[in-house]
Amino acid sequence: MVESLSTENILAAATGGVLIGIAAVLLMAMTGRIAGVSGFVSRLLPPYTDDAKASRLAFVAGLVAAPLIYTATTANAVAITVSNSAPLLVVGGLLVGFGAVRGGGCTSGHGVCGTARLSPRSIVATAVFMVTGIVTVFVMRHVIGA
Repeated sequence: MVESLSTENILAAATGGVLIGIAAVLLMAMTGRIAGVSGFVSRLLPPYTDDAKASRLAFVAGLVAAPLIYTATTANAVAITVSNSAPLLVVGGLLVGFGAVRGGGCTSGHGVCGTARLSPRSIVATAVFMVTGIVTVFVMRHVIGA
């Protein structure tokens, strides 16, 4: 199902984008760290030990809390569609994890922060993410019919 481009949807997307941008800039300005989700999550696990564990936990908790806060404040549930196929979820998770490790970061680190810094590596990585996503959606919807 494709959502319509209503003024409300456009405003919500624009507001979300502005908030992500502000958060990324503040994190970089205050800590010198790039807001890459895969980096934050992976550094919560051993063997990493440093003084930034609490800030990483807060960052990840914010990712989990944000849709709950949105739902509570707007009375609109966040629409999320997740496959009920365990093998598909496992394969997808492994591919995303492998891609994040192989690409040296994820869409948030490269796409939001890296492209804003005009990092050539991040610009190429973001282009690869986008093309791969477009091709995957096309194949899933128009070739496989899922």
